[in-house]
Order: sequence, then C-alpha cells, then structure tokens
Amino acid sequence: MCRSLLTFVRGTHKVSSRKMRRLLNKSKTFHVACGVAICIFSVLHVSAHLVNVVNFSASYSDEFPALNLARYRGEVRDSIPGVTGLLLVLILFLMFISSLHCIRASYYEIFWYTHNLFIVFYAILMMHIVGGALKYQTNMEAHPPGCLRSNQSSTGHQLQEQEPAEDGGPRCGEEPHFQHHYPQTWLWVSAPLCLYCAERVYRYIRSIDPVTIVAVVQHPCNVMELRMLKRNFKARPGQVRHAGKVHNKSCPFENKQTFGIHLRVVGDWTGGFTHTIFVDGPFGSASEDVFNYDVSLCVAGGIGVTPFACVLRALLDGWTGVKLRRLYFVWVCRELQSFYWFADLLCALHQKLWRENRPDYFNLMLYVSQGDKLQNLSEEKYQVLTPRLQIGRPRWKLLLSDIGRANTGKRVGVFCCGPKGISRTLHRLCNSNPHTGTTFEFNKETFS
Repeated sequence: MCRSLLTFVRGTHKVSSRKMRRLLNKSKTFHVACGVAICIFSVLHVSAHLVNVVNFSASYSDEFPALNLARYRGEVRDSIPGVTGLLLVLILFLMFISSLHCIRASYYEIFWYTHNLFIVFYAILMMHIVGGALKYQTNMEAHPPGCLRSNQSSTGHQLQEQEPAEDGGPRCGEEPHFQHHYPQTWLWVSAPLCLYCAERVYRYIRSIDPVTIVAVVQHPCNVMELRMLKRNFKARPGQVRHAGKVHNKSCPFENKQTFGIHLRVVGDWTGGFTHTIFVDGPFGSASEDVFNYDVSLCVAGGIGVTPFACVLRALLDGWTGVKLRRLYFVWVCRELQSFYWFADLLCALHQKLWRENRPDYFNLMLYVSQGDKLQNLSEEKYQVLTPRLQIGRPRWKLLLSDIGRANTGKRVGVFCCGPKGISRTLHRLCNSNPHTGTTFEFNKETFS
C-alpha cells in the first residue's frame, strides 16, 4: 500500500513492462489476501495457545520447575503474552469487521480510523514475546537431552554419583538452565514499517500545500463536481488522487492548472467535506494503461466513469505520444440523468474526432439499465448521444465477439470500473478467450 513507491515503479517504463504494471494493479488484492491470511493464522495461533495454557496447567513439571508457566498445578496464570495477545485479537477483530464492504462503503471514517490501529497493533506485537511461555535450554552440552541426573537411573532406582549408568547413557554435568526466546518480531517488521513511514511522511509533506476550490457544480443523481487549484500539481490521465477523506479520480481542465473530481454522495463523510480538504497524490492506477494498447475497451458502471473521464479529457486536449488507435467506451447507468455528468465531454470529443475525420477512433455505447422505454436527452446540444442510447444491459459475450472480429490479431486492453458483477463477467470472458486471433487483457480499477 505504498502508493507513491508503486507509482514510481509503474512510471519507470524501462523497468516496468506491461505485465509488471498489470501485476502492480493487484496491489490492493494482495493486501487483502495478506489480511485474510493474518486473520486465519491468528485464529490457529490463538487456538493452539489456549490448548497450551491448559496443558501447562495440567502438566505441571515437578522435575523442571523453571519450565512451568504456572506456579503450581492447576493454576492459569496471567502473563505479558496473554494480555498483549488479547489486545492484538481485539484490534484485529475491529480492523477485520470495519474492512467489510458494507461498512467501508457506508461508514468510511470508521474503516479509516480502525485501519490506522495497525500502529498500535505493531507496537503491542513488539511486546508480545516479552516474558513468553516458550523457553529454550542454554546448557545443552552440560545437560544433553535424556541424560541421567545423579539421583536417577533409567530404571528409576537411586544411583550413587560415582556409579556408571546401567544403560550406558550419559551423565548430566549440571542442572538444566532455561531462558526465554529473544524477541525477533522487529527483524520481520522493521524494514516494511520504515518504508511505509517514509511513504507517509512524503505524502504528508506533499499534501499540505493549500488547495483552492474554484468551482462547485451540482450534477443530477447526487453527484457533486469540485474544481480545484493546487500549486505544482501535475498528473497523468487515469491517475488517482485523495481529496480529504475521498479516494477518487481527477481530471485536468483546459488551462492545465485546475483539476476536478466527481463525487457520488454516499456514506457519512459528505456533511463536513468542504470544511477541511487536502489533496494527496497523484498515484498510479490501472487506467493509465489505456493508452498503452492499440485497442482499449473501457467499461464504466455509474460513478465508475470518473477514471475514464480523465482519459476522454486527455484525448479532447490532444494528448500526444500515445499508442491507442481505437477506443470502445461502454457506460451503464440506472438513470438517464446520470449521463449529464459528462455529456458535454462526450459530445465535445465526438465532434472533435468527426472534424478530424476519425469517426471510428471513438466508439460510444450508453445503456440505461432501468426503464421500460427509451427517453432522449432533453437538451438539443446532446442529441448526438441519442443514437447511442440503449435500454437494458450490454450482452458482454456478443460485444467482445464483435470487438474481436473487428480487431483480429491485436491485443485489446479491457478496463472496468463498476459493480462486481460486471467485473466478474468481463474477467471470465477475457480469460476464456474464445476469440481466435484476438487477445483480451483484463484490468480492474478500484477506488477503496
């Protein structure tokens, strides 16, 4: 989750191949997989230690008192590992519950603050091993395992210290000595923690420059657009920014100095959003690679159009030095009014390409998923979009087949930002690859 480092690696094109950049797109997926693995193995770890507590109490050793965790048989004793272990389980439980999509989407502040408990988690983890129950023997040469002490034999009867052991086994030179294991947790976590702390300091310094809101536009369907100005802020199309508590895409406007973000009003943060705002970024994302394919298919669901709006804005502004030769753009919304968010941009790009005699460069498809009959966009200036409006949902298999036939022998980049159902379907179709001569590479965009 060191986004600045990932952005640097992604931008180093001599080092970062297309496959490497696609692998970097999975950084959040890998982060989630690590979190799930930590939770699973923590359950196993805690369960094993609960069994150990019972065993240490029931199997009290009179022969080796230094090995005992309990002070007498039957005692369940508090310890530093026990107390810190309970705190670690509590913090991990809170982080896991608040990371669930139902909480993260509606109560993002809860997710954010509980996730930052990882600082406390690691601090407690450093102390977890102190005074631990597990010990090792320090005098193995003087007291090897299985040796006979001066008052024992293998048959259990008493021996004089001068007598040799009846079974020929070695004699113990001294009583065994035991010591707690040396804490080694810091060896495993110090390097990544230092890297992440350096990342956070760098991002904090970069984000403290003041941000000026130059315009606020209220769009239909509870979408708000903020246009902002920040000194020395430069970004490439498709990169992601953090604005306040929001993780969103932003697009530079014509003067190259201002940029904007579109926010769908959901969750509990919007009430105080405009009181304190800072901009953190830009960071690399999958959408940057749209320009690295000869042919790209961008699929957006609702507000998921925002990363691709940056791409369209770059094409409108005459972005140069790109590999892209054809762009398929599919936008699915529940309501017709949602298309007004970027209707001006879509119309402007369409008209620009027609003037340049490149009508096949940009293939636009708009779908209204809810509704019985097709309604046109009311304003006359948007009538160019009306022939591209359809009722229902796209037939994805047929769509990819048509694109495959039209681009035989080429590699098509498929980019999706929308509901999980659409992403799963496209991912499965790309992997199945039934389109002879055409390769589809799936890239998923994520916000959270």
